[in-house]
Order: sequence, then structure tokens, then C-alpha cells
Amino acid sequence: MTLKRFQYPQEWIERKKQKIPISVVTCYDFMMAKWISRTEIDAILVGDSLGMVFQGNSSTLPVTVDDIIYHTKIVRRGAPDFFIIADMPFGSYQASKEKALMNSFRVIKETNCQALKFEGSDEFTLDVIDQLVRSGIPVMGHIGLTPQSFMNFGGYKIQGKKEEQKKVLLEQAHKLQNVGCFSIVLELVHSELASKITKEIQIPTIGIGSGNGTDGQVLVIYDLFGMDPDFTPKHAKRYANFSEIGIDCLRKYDYEVKQKLFP
Repeated sequence: MTLKRFQYPQEWIERKKQKIPISVVTCYDFMMAKWISRTEIDAILVGDSLGMVFQGNSSTLPVTVDDIIYHTKIVRRGAPDFFIIADMPFGSYQASKEKALMNSFRVIKETNCQALKFEGSDEFTLDVIDQLVRSGIPVMGHIGLTPQSFMNFGGYKIQGKKEEQKKVLLEQAHKLQNVGCFSIVLELVHSELASKITKEIQIPTIGIGSGNGTDGQVLVIYDLFGMDPDFTPKHAKRYANFSEIGIDCLRKYDYEVKQKLFP
């Protein structure tokens, strides 16, 4: 199915109305973005998961605004006409509203991305999102398991199993919609609750580890390709095993150099 490429947030909401699922891929570099640009993928997220996937950290917390700007700029070069969303990393918006707005404006101005993504739905974050949307900056929300706050969740666990959790997450989704988010990522939300949220709100939900009842899905491109030989998240699907192919190529190259077969 060939669809018009997203340019504006309203097109996400129209897609939900048409009941056509939305495909999003998380990407951090020029070459992978170039690959994506040859496909019908709907959008690219430059996620703060680059802290773990690209930088080798144990969490997303060390990622800086400068990191996000750098990676978003090079993804934009690889996919010049794609809808790109940049993650606002830990510490970029929690200290004060003034700092949050300054960092947000900087990311938008320096990367030419179409939208920003914020984790959480506390009153402070909602106030920041509201101000940004009023300023003309599209914002994607993110609830469920929010990696920047993973220590508060006791690790990477499914959210929304208990009745109280269900009520809170449903309220959070409505609050994010009310302050003007054009979409919400539901990460590791129990599948039944993710479906319920999706049916209740008017903006599209993008799931990651939240079942197939959401309006779309997002996967990290390195997980999708099977690039890590040691780890694949439980919620991810490997569509290939590039790690084996790559390691085999390197071994062949090493052998041929040492046997004087190359060049």
C-alpha cells in the first residue's frame, strides 16, 4: 500500500480515522536513515535509546541535548523528506519551564525535525507541552514504561496490570491529548489497556511491546535487523540476523588478509 508521506501532525490523526496502521522506526544514523528513505515507513523517531543502542550505556539517562541534535541532524541528511521526531532526553526539560522551552526550541531550530517527544504526564511536563503546542511545536507524548524513569518502575516491566495503574494510564492519555499532543507512544502497556486507550482517545497511539491493538508500532532499527549478537528485547521481532552475517564477513576478511588472498 502506497500512502502519502506524513508532513504534518494532523495527517497522523487522519490516518487513525482511516484505521490505517502507522509504522515508525527508531534510527540514529545517516546510513540507516538512507535505507528507511527507500521504504514506505511512515516516520522516524530519533530516540534517546541511542544511549544504550549506539553509545553502549546501561540506560538512556546519560544522553544529552547535544547528542539528540547531532543524531537527528545526520538522520535528516539520510531521510530528507521524512517526518522525524526527536526525543527530549533526561534533564533537558525537568529543571525549569524556561530551560525546557529553550532546549525544545534549540532542537527544533538546529535539526529541522517535525516534532518532539516527551516522556511522562506530570503537571509540570503537561504545562511545558501545552506551551510548546501553543507556540506551534508538535509534540508526541509517551506513557507506560518511560525509560527515563525506569528506576521508579522497578525495571522494565509491563505497566497497567493493576486496576489503579489502568486508571492512571488512561487519565494520562487523556491529559496528553487535552494539552495538544498529536500522538502518544504506549511502551510496555498491558495489551488490553493499550487497546482501551486507543479506542477512547482521538489521537493515534504508537505501541512498543503493547500488543497489536494500538494505531501503530515503533521498533528500533537495530533490534529489527538483529544487529546485537547478545541481546534482543522481548517485545522486539528480528526480521533478519545481521549480526551473524556481519561477524561472518569480518572473519572472512580477516582470514583473507592473513592468507594474502585480499586484495
